Amino acid sequence: MRRPPWRCCVAIGFLSALTLANAQRPFGREPSATAQTSPTQTQSQEPESSIEQQAESELRTGTALTSRGQFTEAIPHLLAARGRVKNEYAARFNLAICYIAIEQPRQAIPILMELQRSGHDSGDVNNLLAQAYVGDAQDEKALDALQRAMSFTPTNEKLYTFVADACMGRQSYTLGLQVVDLGLKNLPNSGRLHFERGMFLALMDRFDSAKNDFELARKLAPDSDIAYIASAQEAMYAGNIEEAVRVSREGMAKGIRHFLLLTLFGEASLRSGITPGQKEFQEARAALEAAVANKPNYPSSQLSLGKLYLLDGQTAEALTCLEKALALNPRDPAVYAALASAYRKAGDTEKAQATLAKLAELNHAQAEKIRTGTGETKASYGGTASQHP
Repeated sequence: MRRPPWRCCVAIGFLSALTLANAQRPFGREPSATAQTSPTQTQSQEPESSIEQQAESELRTGTALTSRGQFTEAIPHLLAARGRVKNEYAARFNLAICYIAIEQPRQAIPILMELQRSGHDSGDVNNLLAQAYVGDAQDEKALDALQRAMSFTPTNEKLYTFVADACMGRQSYTLGLQVVDLGLKNLPNSGRLHFERGMFLALMDRFDSAKNDFELARKLAPDSDIAYIASAQEAMYAGNIEEAVRVSREGMAKGIRHFLLLTLFGEASLRSGITPGQKEFQEARAALEAAVANKPNYPSSQLSLGKLYLLDGQTAEALTCLEKALALNPRDPAVYAALASAYRKAGDTEKAQATLAKLAELNHAQAEKIRTGTGETKASYGGTASQHP
């Protein structure tokens, strides 16, 4: 079944490492896998020198920034701490997270390999290494690292979902499907993994097959966040905007405030043709603003809220959101299209033209991939790539 040309709904930047670092993780996943350091670590008999104290302070600052998703800001602090602190693992692991999050996986790979050699050949390190290899387009090494991580804890759902997130961010859908299938061999009743499998299949134009996984996700996790998100996402892919609005609204009425459901509701509402002044417009705005407040580093929420602000004539606010969305996901053509429109409304013709030129460049590159058969999908590239919880 061919997917409608607008390609869908909820977009993602490279969120796998961000997921590791953020304090909130959907559907009950563990809160934070950042390596932690404590301001009251065990002290030696001798007082610390001022240099050592400064290094420990840098580590604490870098760790806190990493946990808040401020990866670029964290890096200089973690670099200053590396090699000079008691908890060297924390400094290196968090530094690797930051490099992956800002799409510099080649910087992270040697750090993680050094951790392996220094007695930290663990599931967490190998899982993060797999994400780095995905980001660097080294698919075979990514699978090897994931399988190494699986050897420690094969039934740890996060091992698969984090790497799947990385694949989604890089639009490596075939690899992502392999990752999820590995997970389902060990966790056949995982609603999350079935949902992710459905997402990859849908993005590969195999929507009829994807529907089976969406249905399984709902059956395995009824009345959960994932059930409502799966239903709304499936409706969006099928082009049933009215159903997507209804399902997401129903979930919200039951108290589900997951940022993905809020974003789906806002995006579906926008597609339904709402206009400023309507009650539905205000509901969509409230949902998207809540989604952005909950997860500011989620690009699709920023994109949808930016579109809504632009529709409401709030050009400055729209530019703030859309520029944030671009920074988070610079490979998404939908961001460039909306941003060019915002620049034109702001009277910045030069930036509008530059943005449209970049959009043309991205579309040409995708057309070449489709022509040569190197792309992940034959579908139109005129929208945003969906993402899962």
